[in-house]
Amino acid sequence: MFTIRPGTAILGATIEGLDAAQPIATGDFARLLIALGRHGVLRLPDQHLDEAQLRAFSERFGEIQGAIAKEAEAGRAVPEVGTLSNIREGGRYIGFPDAGQDWHTDMSYRDVMGFVNVLYGVVIPRRDGRALGGTEFANMHAAYDALPAELRDRLADATVTHDFNQYWENARRNGADRPPLTPAQRSTRPPVVHPLFLTHPITGRKVLYCNPGYAARINELPEAESDAMLSFLFAHQLRPEFRWTHVWTENDLLVWDHLGTIHRAIGDYTRDEPRLIRRCQVMATKVFTPDFLAPVHAAHAAM
Repeated sequence: MFTIRPGTAILGATIEGLDAAQPIATGDFARLLIALGRHGVLRLPDQHLDEAQLRAFSERFGEIQGAIAKEAEAGRAVPEVGTLSNIREGGRYIGFPDAGQDWHTDMSYRDVMGFVNVLYGVVIPRRDGRALGGTEFANMHAAYDALPAELRDRLADATVTHDFNQYWENARRNGADRPPLTPAQRSTRPPVVHPLFLTHPITGRKVLYCNPGYAARINELPEAESDAMLSFLFAHQLRPEFRWTHVWTENDLLVWDHLGTIHRAIGDYTRDEPRLIRRCQVMATKVFTPDFLAPVHAAHAAM
């Protein structure tokens, strides 16, 4: 039996007494999912995982998305586990050095959207004893609840086009060291459409499901009105009262809910301050299915 210790901010809880390297019983995993829906971000401190164990833990939540650049997976023993790092070996980065430094939620650009990110801190940059390279989050349950009722009603059935290439090109314009996507790569990530207001499968509540990284157009509005509305929504969802930053420690395992949060990596460290994070991006291939949710409903009923 593990303990859930909520933080003092609008997001975040620490899970104590759970070894992610070991199999998790169905009832315990249901409690973990309920905590994820409620708190958005879960920290499991002092974990000791190899890449195969990280993959096994992550696969409980759903299918893991592979990298769009297949060369990033070439020769890897566990290709489902990605690398975020500014460390170079043989003159090349061993992972993405600048991933995720704009506000976004992973895989909103997929027809099957993202469910969770699972990140494992191996090397954390420090300066004068202070940890750098934090991850900041914003709460999309709270953002939806705080919208004017008239706007929620008017856009209740609205949909949004999400475009992977938009985020990629924005990163390049902001100095990211990455080439443009090839036509073949773009064809594997075509634009997709999702509801603007999504019903969260675990909480049953509405969330604001759009983000500055990938959301390109509210389809039911004229283009100029869509641009203005998205600008309003992006500013709204980043209000200070919705935000919280996780400060990394080595061997932190961080699990966060893509449906109920947006996030960004804080690039406040230099290339001489090494950072190494292992990552699994998990798709929502299970969380909307009755079999997956049945233990969650049972656990809710028992509370």
